[in-house]
Amino acid sequence: MKNYCLLAFLFAGLSFLPACEKLIDVKPESAITAENYWNAEGDVIGYLTGIYSEYRGVMNNTYYLEDRGDAFSPGLESGMSSAWQQNLTPQNAPNWLDFYNVVHHCNLVLKYAPGITFTQEADKNRILAQVKFIRAHIYFTLLRSWGDVPVVTAPTESADMLLPARVKAPEVAAFVLKDIDEAINMFPEDNIRNKALASKQAAYALKADVLLWKAKVLGGGTTDLTEAIAAADKASAGLSLEDDFSKVFSTENRTGKEVLFALHFLKDEKSDQYSKQLKPRDLFVQSALNKNDIPYAVSGARSQYAPSDKLQQAFKVNANDKRANASFITAVGANNAVIGVFDNKMRGTVYPDNRYYDNDIIVYRLGELILFKAEALAALGRTEDAVTELNKIRARAGTGSYKGAMDKGAVEQEILNERFRELYLELKRWPDLLRFHFEGVIDVRAEVPNMNATIPLFFPIPKAQIDINSNLTQTEGY
Repeated sequence: MKNYCLLAFLFAGLSFLPACEKLIDVKPESAITAENYWNAEGDVIGYLTGIYSEYRGVMNNTYYLEDRGDAFSPGLESGMSSAWQQNLTPQNAPNWLDFYNVVHHCNLVLKYAPGITFTQEADKNRILAQVKFIRAHIYFTLLRSWGDVPVVTAPTESADMLLPARVKAPEVAAFVLKDIDEAINMFPEDNIRNKALASKQAAYALKADVLLWKAKVLGGGTTDLTEAIAAADKASAGLSLEDDFSKVFSTENRTGKEVLFALHFLKDEKSDQYSKQLKPRDLFVQSALNKNDIPYAVSGARSQYAPSDKLQQAFKVNANDKRANASFITAVGANNAVIGVFDNKMRGTVYPDNRYYDNDIIVYRLGELILFKAEALAALGRTEDAVTELNKIRARAGTGSYKGAMDKGAVEQEILNERFRELYLELKRWPDLLRFHFEGVIDVRAEVPNMNATIPLFFPIPKAQIDINSNLTQTEGY
């Protein structure tokens, strides 16, 4: 019984292997893993493929990084999540098991791969670097969602492992940054070999992201902001902005010049990307006069959410904003009646039988890196330099140079507004709001529907987790 309790709390054991063999019902003993699997270079390469699949799976969800923000309104069908409703309790709390399952598999590779002989040592180092990146990004997602979280660095192979307690958020951030720096040092090349795989440049992008969080949310200082600027610059090497904003997300342009790292989707391998939650089924738009312009599907779409009125108004601040039509579309019926508003950013791919939502999940792209740099510069009080970066994004959008007030607060507010327009639906909004809230630029509870002064900003953990593991404490406020 103890074995199953340990697995229930942590990582559900070995849930995949490259050959699709299921070991979920096998006792989690190290002998099974070490003696029967980790023998050759191909074992590690295949296992990495499985990790990417699981990594993509946990990131293919708006619940953690979007739903609690202000970009969504109720759609035409299905209900809003408890996160959007800000109705989170220990009884309905989201579970972190899928995230820790990815961590577990990363820990297996990091334990066993170093002892396996590779034809080229660089290939082994590249795999280890990618795994370090993935583990760091998963922990960063946990950190931004739950705050204090357990940090586990060994695979769960025995019932004798101690059940972990939550680690304070600054220590989690330090662990994440350590993994990132080790990944950077392990990558054998500086260039991006494949945009569907983590790279040294992607690690620099993640580092900039974490350092901004550390500086603004966790009480870091100017050194973090300065290092974030340097990391963003290194991550940006060789990238350039697409002239056409919509081209960034086109499935015909997956290796475009702006994207740094993306999780790959493809019909018959993996579709059903999370943006389907903001798309209509065909039956809802049959009477739309602009039906052929709407990214509807016969099946697979479910307009659970709609782009919020606040988001739409953010684009309407400047009538020349080229991103508006590429971000949302209004289905219009007779007499200009509004049938619904839908996402238009991730349009999927049309096949003879249906539309499939197979847009890649863009983890990092140059547009965000520029805004990272602008944000760090503004936080340092270097507002003129920050506006120089901000204007790069505005130029592509067609909105002209920023002409507003140049004090620190005004520039930071405008950078947050620009991130809203530029990065809508890219799993950025809730963490963005928290960063600027903790820095004091905004009051997140005044920005987001359904919030009030008593609602905690980090997720609870399920009561069932605490019942299993007495070392866990509930998130403050629940």
